[in-house]
Amino acid sequence: MPISNPPTNDTRPRIAYLLGDMTGIGPEIVARTLAEGKLAEVARLCVVGDARVLEMGIRDAGVKLAWERVASPAEIDWADFAKRGVVPLIDLANVDPAAIKRGEVSAVSGKLTGESLAAAIELASAGHFDAITFAPLNKQALSKGGWKFPDEHKMFAHLLRHNGYFSEMNVLDGQWMGRVTSHVSLREALDQINPQSIEAAIRLVDTTMKRAGVEKPRIAVAALNPHGGEGGLFGMEEIEMIKPTVDKVAATGIDCSGPYPSDTLYIKAFNGDFDGVVSMYHDQGQIATKLKGFGRGVTVTAGLATVFTTPSHGTAFDIVGKGVATTGALESAVRLAAEIARRRLAERSAAP
Repeated sequence: MPISNPPTNDTRPRIAYLLGDMTGIGPEIVARTLAEGKLAEVARLCVVGDARVLEMGIRDAGVKLAWERVASPAEIDWADFAKRGVVPLIDLANVDPAAIKRGEVSAVSGKLTGESLAAAIELASAGHFDAITFAPLNKQALSKGGWKFPDEHKMFAHLLRHNGYFSEMNVLDGQWMGRVTSHVSLREALDQINPQSIEAAIRLVDTTMKRAGVEKPRIAVAALNPHGGEGGLFGMEEIEMIKPTVDKVAATGIDCSGPYPSDTLYIKAFNGDFDGVVSMYHDQGQIATKLKGFGRGVTVTAGLATVFTTPSHGTAFDIVGKGVATTGALESAVRLAAEIARRRLAERSAAP
């Protein structure tokens, strides 16, 4: 869908748009969002991946989409592509979908998904893209394909040579969910929860939300133990570690409070009492958000130099190729990436 009057000085962020794991619904939902054209209002999208996989997604979605190969983002005339209603594609030519069975975990597809992400990261690091949004991938496939990381976020940090704290966050209906620990066993998570990691998580949530346009985030911190520990009856972590850390951070001007019992905290958060929640471990927050809006949430990799967003849902192997996958979460992921990237660009241009 062409943009009728593309701006002369186009300030829409440039986003590398990735197809995800080709054995899942990623190619289909990318193709559908591109064909609908609504996201062109907020971002300049360039597909990074294999042209054959995009064509497969177009067939699955049952849409018409004009696309054109470019050798480099530097040669894209964005105004011309917008007028013609054509999507630019950097063809990595690295995966033949006809050779890989769909609807199941594939080491070959995982290897190539990782290669596509690495290529997009290299292009973004070189200044060609302002953010990366990728369709759902499969962590097990990535690992089997040779990318030996617990999740894609740690892979991103490795490729970016990032030193320091970072974490994934989930966003649903304007509510932000951070966490102290993520993709580790529950036993490991307990060892990783300490005053330093709790403080880092609160500060990262505050910084990330402000970069997304939340001027003064109201952040609630979850307790670790049932019922918030019941005054020490079920554990002393809330008294000895979590509350002192929350109070310390709050004294620096961040609007954070807690700890709150996690079995009621998310009800308050989704009722509007808070803008964001810091959970202690992965499932403490994920169960709540997925029950609230599975298929609509967005995952953000917070704390890295490059902006990354993706739908919070998975590859949906059970509906692959049926043309019924919804695009709401992917659309939200692009819009959020565009907003964060736009604000980052504005900060840089305003800097002396």
